[in-house]
Amino acid sequence: MTYSSVVSRDSIRLAFIIVGLNDLDVMSCNLQNAYLNTKCKEKIWFVEGKECGEDQEKMLVVVIALYRLRSAGASWRAALTELLFSLGYKSTKADPDIWICPA
Repeated sequence: MTYSSVVSRDSIRLAFIIVGLNDLDVMSCNLQNAYLNTKCKEKIWFVEGKECGEDQEKMLVVVIALYRLRSAGASWRAALTELLFSLGYKSTKADPDIWICPA
């Protein structure tokens, strides 16, 4: 899987309307270096270059998702989904990228 969905602007607007009408709290965050905390699902290896000194020409395997990989976004979303489920959050039926935590 190489696709990672993005929450729609309309879903955010509707969520804020529901929050305002029901006097609910909203939590948000900005995740820095998100892909660097996700395992790589692709099998990628490469040979080190001259800039690695005496270690040059050693074979290396990529174990974390990197931004330019086709599956990086999907890998990150899968890891985030797993974490949110474990914390008791549920994805809404209308937009799978809006998460709620039942009281």
